[in-house]
Amino acid sequence: MSSTGRRQAVALAYEHGDDAAPRVVAKGYGQIADMIVQRARETGLYVHESSQMVSLLMNVDLDSHVPPLLYQAVAELLAWLYRLEQGDPMAAMPGMAGEPTGERAKNRSTEQAKDRAADWPDERGRDEAA
Repeated sequence: MSSTGRRQAVALAYEHGDDAAPRVVAKGYGQIADMIVQRARETGLYVHESSQMVSLLMNVDLDSHVPPLLYQAVAELLAWLYRLEQGDPMAAMPGMAGEPTGERAKNRSTEQAKDRAADWPDERGRDEAA
């Protein structure tokens, strides 16, 4: 949810070798956000809930690559998902290093990215029409 209480969602895609960085392939507010999450769950994709990460990614244009300022935060999330998919028992255990579980852990990287992205122009007005 955004700071204004509106539901929001962003979907990322990454093709190793084809993409320089993950791309924003869907994003939206309200019912559109609900549809993005529902579609991800129906297709078996992992849904990670981090309002701060979503807020930052909502500023990325549709079909654009994640900006370098967010590489570390997104890379940590993707690395954790990879370990989880590979059956790493440490990836699924609460409180283990590197696992984005709980507010403190899951927001650690997004807080760092948010600090670095503070000077980005506010583009929410353009996206709210979506």
